[in-house]
Amino acid sequence: MDVVLFIVELLVVLGCIVMGTRFSGVALGLWGGVGVAILVFVFRLPPGSPPVDALLIVISVVVASSVMQVSGGIDWMVSVAAKIISSHPKQITLIAPLVAFLFSVGAGTSNILYPLLPVIQDLSYRNGIRPSRPLSLSVVATGVALACSPVSAAMAAMVTLTEVQPYGFELVDILKVTIPAAVVGIVVSSFVVRRLGKDIADDPAIQARIAAGTLPAPDASGSVKQAEVTVTARGRNAAIVFFLGVFAIVAFGLFTGIRPLDADGVPVGMTPIIEIVMFVVGTLILLISRPKVSEVPTTTVFRAGMVSAVALFGLAWLTDTFLAHYTEQISDSIGGLVSAAPWIFALGVFLVCVLTTSQSTATRTIVPIGLAAGIPLGLLSGMWAGAFAGIYLLPTNGSQIAAANFDATGSTKLGTKLVDHSFFVPTLVLAVTTIAFGALFGVLWG
Repeated sequence: MDVVLFIVELLVVLGCIVMGTRFSGVALGLWGGVGVAILVFVFRLPPGSPPVDALLIVISVVVASSVMQVSGGIDWMVSVAAKIISSHPKQITLIAPLVAFLFSVGAGTSNILYPLLPVIQDLSYRNGIRPSRPLSLSVVATGVALACSPVSAAMAAMVTLTEVQPYGFELVDILKVTIPAAVVGIVVSSFVVRRLGKDIADDPAIQARIAAGTLPAPDASGSVKQAEVTVTARGRNAAIVFFLGVFAIVAFGLFTGIRPLDADGVPVGMTPIIEIVMFVVGTLILLISRPKVSEVPTTTVFRAGMVSAVALFGLAWLTDTFLAHYTEQISDSIGGLVSAAPWIFALGVFLVCVLTTSQSTATRTIVPIGLAAGIPLGLLSGMWAGAFAGIYLLPTNGSQIAAANFDATGSTKLGTKLVDHSFFVPTLVLAVTTIAFGALFGVLWG
């Protein structure tokens, strides 16, 4: 291998990722395409394979999710989540993150958290609990949730990489590692997070605002702020149909005997099954809930999903073009290092999440390196899940900004030095604990 040429081409890949990160959004995909052009036309590398299967999964899931949102399904899910959180106010630092995690897993998106933020803030403050604690961990928990969701863009990218031969590691194999790792990670992290910052009674800044009359004193007997959603029977029905689709996907993953056979007499892979089920789900919601189809492209889920698809397309194509040319060399030179210290793989996923704030991009960028290095797939999946918390290491994500704005006490801070914000410690703690337990479960069950 020409080391100089390898380094130059690697710098092209990293440079395009950095430039895409500076502009964010669809620019990630555009700069990925520029990188492909440089590698192909300047360095004469053969074009890699665009992530077509992953894109088709993302599109099918985004369409079904958007139809559900227009029907009021996400509003209904938010109302249910708010009731669960309100029923255990004293344990909100644990319950709120677990609920945020669970509903993000079911919906395949962290956007469901936004309407819950004022509920979490109000309920925690009325019970004398520093709002930054449940708010920060709830936000970070939605990050690892996407490694546990059968219908997230990140899982779409992961499945298309691992279910093919010679790996044969399918959706259910991933979920049985990532879900318990994330749940245990959240539980352990809650014990750490509930000790962060001063209690309301001991915080001089909050007490000064209460004394000045700009902030009401905590009163658990008062009414709790409700999530600003409209709950309808149509929304309930849409959400139920969507969840049934998610359960169907998991069932097909668990029981290969119920899958149809392909032309070779082999059970159909999970990639086309996810796409088929999601299209059926979207159509059933159309027939049952009768949403306005014209509003589907305007939903937050649709816009965020399409941006993720463009970013995934460009950057995944870029990394595949580079990695496909150097797979053997990377396996020989880096494989031993990563095998001896698998945490390097987790660190790579974590750092790409930090830079791009996209779990699907991190998946398509780093997971192929881990596969080429020969990391056991169970271990790889567990570390992959925990590293997703990295998207919240810097205070630049929309849900972080929203949480800080909703916190009337001012305890949830975005900071001024990148590392002094309220999400920094919860991000590191949840990442480390989930990676550790993910590695353990991955070795035991992978």
